[in-house]
Amino acid sequence: MPREYQYPFELRHLVYFREVARHLHFRKAAESLAVAQPALSRALAQLETALGADLLNRTRRGAELTPAGRMLLERIEPLLRGLAAIPEDLRALAGGQSGHLRIAFTGLAMATVLTGILREFSQKFPGIRLELNESPTSAQLRALQAGELSCGFFHPDAPTPGLCTRQLLHERNGVLLPPGHPLAARTRLRLRDLTATPFVLFPRAHNPGFYDRVLAAFARAGVTPRIAEEVWPRANGIGLVRAGFGATFMTPSEAQHLPGDVTFHPLTGPTPESRLVLGWRETDAKEPTLAAFLAVVAASR
Repeated sequence: MPREYQYPFELRHLVYFREVARHLHFRKAAESLAVAQPALSRALAQLETALGADLLNRTRRGAELTPAGRMLLERIEPLLRGLAAIPEDLRALAGGQSGHLRIAFTGLAMATVLTGILREFSQKFPGIRLELNESPTSAQLRALQAGELSCGFFHPDAPTPGLCTRQLLHERNGVLLPPGHPLAARTRLRLRDLTATPFVLFPRAHNPGFYDRVLAAFARAGVTPRIAEEVWPRANGIGLVRAGFGATFMTPSEAQHLPGDVTFHPLTGPTPESRLVLGWRETDAKEPTLAAFLAVVAASR
């Protein structure tokens, strides 16, 4: 056994000491532990010898703690409570009532389906800690394949070997116009109406498939896009639209919660489509905490 795990005493010595420290009386402690009083006294003497310190002063009325005894009691109380809690903690973990989930999401997910899912899950499973991280699709796929995420809300462009997915959203994009745009009064627009309008997009590397669908929609409409900025995360793009840098694409579901100084317009004719899925590794599907989360997502649809 490694040297750092070699102790000159046993767990029972610590339990015996704590019981004597609680009662400050050897007979009462022995009765509580259901051991003979001589055996208890020998165990305490062995612990004092092993630690090289007097832990108790024996008195005519019982015992009192020495400074060393008080320090030892402070150290072992959380240790023994933690050990006692292990069986219940393991049962809670196996039952999906406790644990830790690492979840990544895109701006579209947070603006549409994710907030309701998180609210429902937190109410049903308050013992499971959620670690949330906004991350683009490309980074999520790498992290999922490496086992660094429990699950992710992302936008798939191609088959994802080794991953299971559940589709949560599939919508045509409209366009978000900045304040004071000359076409803001129109209810519906076409891409060809926006020939002179610059656009705020995102770096292609974050989601190549959707980026290419955007360019393909412009090509079908016979328009050469004017790309003013490429920014990430999603909230920054919306901020630039509000600042007047240009327009951006957005789904109707995402457009339900927008500030009043911008306007959303559905597009007729060519326009890119957005798909949002929840993805997780096939090998992790039966992990209790993830299974609990997946069940909440399934019930929410």
